[in-house]
Formats: sequence, structure tokens, C-alpha cells
Amino acid sequence: MPVLFEPWPFWPNLFASLDTSPAARPPFATLDSVLLDLPTMELRARACDGGRKGVPILIVAPLALHDAAIADFAPGFSLAAVLDAAGPVAITRWRSATPDMRLLTIDSYLMELNVAVDELGGCAALVGLCQGGWLAAVYAARFPRKVAALTLAGAPIDLEAAPSQIVEHVAATPSLLLQSYLSAFGGLAPGEHRRMVWSRASLDATAREALQREPTGAQQTAFDRWNAYTMALPGPFFSEATEWLFRENRLARGRFCALGRMCDLSAIEAPISLLMATDDIIIPPLQTLAIKDLCPRAKVSARLAEGVHLSLFMGADMLAGAWSEIAAELAQTLQSRQGAKPSRSQSSRYHAPSV
Repeated sequence: MPVLFEPWPFWPNLFASLDTSPAARPPFATLDSVLLDLPTMELRARACDGGRKGVPILIVAPLALHDAAIADFAPGFSLAAVLDAAGPVAITRWRSATPDMRLLTIDSYLMELNVAVDELGGCAALVGLCQGGWLAAVYAARFPRKVAALTLAGAPIDLEAAPSQIVEHVAATPSLLLQSYLSAFGGLAPGEHRRMVWSRASLDATAREALQREPTGAQQTAFDRWNAYTMALPGPFFSEATEWLFRENRLARGRFCALGRMCDLSAIEAPISLLMATDDIIIPPLQTLAIKDLCPRAKVSARLAEGVHLSLFMGADMLAGAWSEIAAELAQTLQSRQGAKPSRSQSSRYHAPSV
């Protein structure tokens, strides 16, 4: 497979043409309440869920390029609304990195994800999307008793299970060049730069492909707004994710260290649901499906549905079909768990003020 680009001649042009003017942050359709305001994220939920009982569902949003609003895009295109049938839903809305976040690592994000789970009662069903998927899997391996169920959609787990352009790109980029790039931007990985690489590699999707419907004028405008907003990442986090996951494949090899311990995916015992898209050129289905062989103690179900990478999270057909099935199964799993052993202070998350 050809690499995305020859990195050496391309990068100086990116430095010269980078547009650093911030785009407007996209809105959420339903998750209108901020439960926690943390350095790496807002923990959001619905204000009208106040006092609602049940094992909470925590969407671990993509932590790569775009905003978490992808999971609550608009009426009829909201994963959060579909999952609401299974239980109260919250989401990690990751912040775009600022200079004061330039030293944050993967451990920094795992620590605050742990704070979020504790705020939700100490145990949650995690739904990891794309890059949020590997983070959710690492968390589930590090804290298996705090995860009631694990759902992964378009998540990179075993990067050697199938070839992909992202892995080829990383292989073509020397680590020294990566560090020089981060230094050039003050220890951050700008989102606008990575979006330019994305577009150059023809990895973008149209609104029609992502929504699996011909968009109305308002929907096209909303999609363009969501697509224009990109997130910067802290240099250490970006470097660790690139090297440990995409270059060295540590997660699949059982050599991923998280919060002082080596994480082995075989420690996960919670039921796992996988969702993959037939035409996903970002994360080929086999890279996600590989977790089935890495988690021998977990019951794993897998679904392959028609669509592209973005449609996994906002596509109308995907939400009405595969995600509705996953939500129904998740509801049964969480109801049985809730009856067995209620977690502490499950309604504590609903007392935060709405914004």
C-alpha cells in the first residue's frame, strides 16, 4: 500500500500555511448539562435526566481531530439519543489543548476518565468511539471492575491486523521529525495541521456519506461547522499514541503501560460489543475485530454495517440499525447488573448545574 505522502518536503509547507484562527465549537443536540469541568474535558449529560436510576453509559468520544458533538449531532443523527434507551448517558467532551496542557500524557487522560467514572457512581458502561475506543479499552483493562460493558466502534486495537493508510503514514514519519514538529508548535499537535493531512490523503467524508442521508441546507451547514472545528492535542499524548499504538502496536502485544501497570486486554471480563463499517479506510474492520482474540474471558459480539468511518457515529442507517440493536442488548446487560449489585451514589451525576 502506498504511504500517504513523503513527509519531508510536505511539512514545511504545512508550517507556512497553517491557519490558527479558531472555528466555532459545534453545539450538542441533547447533552445540555455539564456535570464536571476538568482540565482535559467537560463531562456532559442531559439536564432532564436528574435523579434517573440505572447503570450510566459513558461515551468516550474520539480524541483525535474533531469535537465530541459527533455523537450528539442533531435530531435523528444522535448516538446519545439512541443509547438513552439503555440508560442515562454521559459523554467526555475533550478540550482542545492549550499551552498549559502541553505536558499532558495518556495517563493524564486516563486519570480524568477515572474521575468521570467515579462521578457517575464508580461503574459505567463505556462506549468508545474511534480513538476514544482504544482509550476505553485501556481503561477497561486497567480498571476491569469499574466497567459494566464495553462497546467499541471503529476503534484501533490491533494495528497489525490489517493495513491502513494511517499506519503507513506513521511508518514513513521518523520519530525525530515527529518531535521536531511538536517543538515547532510549542509542544502541541495543532488540529488544523492534522486536518490538512487528512484532506490531502483523501480521508475526508462528505456530509452525505457521514449522515447516510442527503443533508438539508441546515444539516450541511451544521456538518461544515462541526468539520471546521479541530482540536489540538498535547505533544506527549500525541507522541505516545503515535509511537505506542500506531508504530509499536503495544496494546495488542500486551505491552501498554497505563497508570503504573502493564495493561493486558485479557483482564477485561465485561461483555464487549463491536461495530465496524464496511468501507472504513480510517480504521479497517479487522483492526477492531482483533480484540475478540485478545479478550478470552469476555463475551464478544461483532457487527459489520454498511458505511464509512464517520457514519459509524452519526449515520442515520447505522443509528437505526446496528446501534439500536446494541442499545437493546446493553439495556439487558445493565438491568441484570443493576439488580445484582447497585453501585454507590449512582444519581450523584445529575446534581450538576446545566449550561
